[in-house]
Amino acid sequence: MTSAEPLPPALPRGREVKASVLAAFQLVEDARYLGTGRRSRRGRRRAVAERTVAYRKLARDLRVG
Repeated sequence: MTSAEPLPPALPRGREVKASVLAAFQLVEDARYLGTGRRSRRGRRRAVAERTVAYRKLARDLRVG
């Protein structure tokens, strides 16, 4: 490419926005599920499983959209 040729258009930066949305969602969900109170081992496992399902659904929705 020479300096006389135009630059190709920049790619949309949508992934960065999606990543920050996912990060914000994770912070909110972590605060909700982990909290400060004590939980039984079974309760913690259930919370982790629910959070995993929620993250996977969100990731799927972000890929589609």
